[in-house]
Amino acid sequence: MKRRLPPEAGDGRADDPGQVCLGAIAGAHGVAGLVRVKSFTERPEDIAAYGPVRGDDGACHRLEVVGQTRGLLIARIAGIRDRDAARKLAGTRLSVARGKLPAPEQGTYYHADLIGLRVERPDGTPVGAVAGVCNFGAGDLIDVRLAGQRKTVLLPFDAATVPDIDLEAGRMTVDPQPGLLDDDQGTPDRGESR
Repeated sequence: MKRRLPPEAGDGRADDPGQVCLGAIAGAHGVAGLVRVKSFTERPEDIAAYGPVRGDDGACHRLEVVGQTRGLLIARIAGIRDRDAARKLAGTRLSVARGKLPAPEQGTYYHADLIGLRVERPDGTPVGAVAGVCNFGAGDLIDVRLAGQRKTVLLPFDAATVPDIDLEAGRMTVDPQPGLLDDDQGTPDRGESR
């Protein structure tokens, strides 16, 4: 069974746990108040499919996607009519209430639901907590902050490495290949200079 993230996975939690971040405003586009938006949904234009989105300041924004450029959406926001107003929104994360999103299918998870889960080995030994989920093109990876450390490690998000996820218990079981965690024997110390 392959671990998958659903179409509208979001890149992480919004400040309010009842909200899921669907994207962020990257900056102004042109002089008529349009904005460039980085969408975290599988189909980028779906960022506008769930009704108004909430900004970091709690303000609700109605988005209308009008185009795309260089991997970003071009959107019109109701009430924003000039470049200065659009520019002030740069960096604003856009969220929706968790209940507006469809329930994920079996074996799929929203990023927001995974972040913060306790991570442990099959025998119950603590490993750390999920700090994030990323994909650099070769598949999804779980970014795990190691217990008692600032350091994180990336683990493949597949059924072999992540055999069990219990959202209700707030726990993820990992069984990584030898060498993926620093406590594994035979792992070279990457922190030493030569």
